[in-house]
Amino acid sequence: MIEIPSDLDPGLVPLAFLLGTWQGAGVAEAAGPGGEGAFNFGQQVTFSHDGRDFLEYSSRTWRLDGEGKRVGPLDSEHGYWRIADRSLEAVMVRDEGVVEVWYGELAEGKPQIDLATDAVARTAAAPPYSGGKRLYGYVNGDLMWVGEKKTGPEAPLRPYMSAHLKKAVDPREWVADIAGLPDDGIAFFR
Repeated sequence: MIEIPSDLDPGLVPLAFLLGTWQGAGVAEAAGPGGEGAFNFGQQVTFSHDGRDFLEYSSRTWRLDGEGKRVGPLDSEHGYWRIADRSLEAVMVRDEGVVEVWYGELAEGKPQIDLATDAVARTAAAPPYSGGKRLYGYVNGDLMWVGEKKTGPEAPLRPYMSAHLKKAVDPREWVADIAGLPDDGIAFFR
């Protein structure tokens, strides 16, 4: 179920399905010299708002071993998303020294977003990157996304990451649900 906070800017209502913290895993593709091919990663994404006309976006990813345990950080990115009618714009910055301006569109009649980079700026230490595309979708209560990127002006877009994320539950929400339970908690199971 999608909840619409009462203090959400009315223009952001079409993006309400993104709000909250999402956690899950996906597959990434390492490319270039020394790239080891596909590997699994974990991710936490948060979309939040403060009543103004944008959503704040934060993402952290980490490598997973074969058993699904964290073995090291991957990327983090932060940004701001705005929408007017069905047109989206986002500005994002990544820890590897990349800043991007994205434009896209919310699909008509379904919670799906297509984004493509319009501008990219890189620091001298940033890896090669010249643009990308992303598709986000709200599917059966989960957030899924797939990304493609270009690593040079003449390079083609290639898939590089995709993830399946579930809404994280804040334990503070559970307090109201357990308020009526007996003190020992065991009586609930009798």
